[in-house]
Amino acid sequence: MKKKLKPFHIINALIMLFLIFITIYPVYYVVVASISDPVLLKSHTGPLAGVLGSPTLAGYQRTLANKNLLSGFKITLFYLVVGTLMQLTLTSMGAYVVSRKSFLIRNGVMKFMVFTMFFSGGLIPLFFAIRNTGIYNTIWVSSIPYAVSAYNLIIMKTFFESIPDSLEEAAIIDGASDFTVFSKVIMPLSKPVIAVMTLYYGVGQWNSWFPAAMFGRDRAIYPLQMILREILIQNQEQSADSLFAAVEQSFSNELVKYCTIVVSTIPILVIYPFLQKYFEKGVMIGAVKG
Repeated sequence: MKKKLKPFHIINALIMLFLIFITIYPVYYVVVASISDPVLLKSHTGPLAGVLGSPTLAGYQRTLANKNLLSGFKITLFYLVVGTLMQLTLTSMGAYVVSRKSFLIRNGVMKFMVFTMFFSGGLIPLFFAIRNTGIYNTIWVSSIPYAVSAYNLIIMKTFFESIPDSLEEAAIIDGASDFTVFSKVIMPLSKPVIAVMTLYYGVGQWNSWFPAAMFGRDRAIYPLQMILREILIQNQEQSADSLFAAVEQSFSNELVKYCTIVVSTIPILVIYPFLQKYFEKGVMIGAVKG
């Protein structure tokens, strides 16, 4: 006997389909626009159902032809790998310490961490701190000042607290030190939350541009996002010799705008499926203790 669909299920399905659509459509729009005919794209208004005119890769050719793009990729990969590893290491170690009941001042430390989520010293004190520590205008300016996120530390702390104390006690009875318990017991059981933190920190490092823009003067440390920003600005500021060239350049700029978005987004979209199976479990267990 077939079960009848309840109105709630139908409405819930329609809402979910609508949410899926408004999430996917912007990505679809940008990808389709990046390979559309620039003349038709410039004059087009409203939703975009498909590629306009004959598909073209002229925008990607112009974007990827920039000589600084490769250096931006290298710097961003450095930030992504080294910065994310540093953030994961410090966050996990800090979360382990404040999750231990034997750490007497853990409540005070947690209150201090939460305080920093709502209040900060501001940009000027941060600038002086970075300059006085000697990392101003260095490759470390995007990693060290942002090494620990209080929000992510709280998620990892809650996850660590969900691990049975009996496992730690058994390891201590066998003669394990605190570091051995952390590295051999806690971390192997924390793959879901580690995958989530890797995604959080990795996306943050990939999209990072503000530290390099504010605390870096050498273009050699500019990440990919800064290089793509320069490409957009250069295309808009280039002068044309004739009216025809100016019109053609405006069409090209429209393509470059969408192509830079695709170039900066694809790597993260490629990595995400490999972490997806851990994502939901890590967030839920790290957010709610039980």
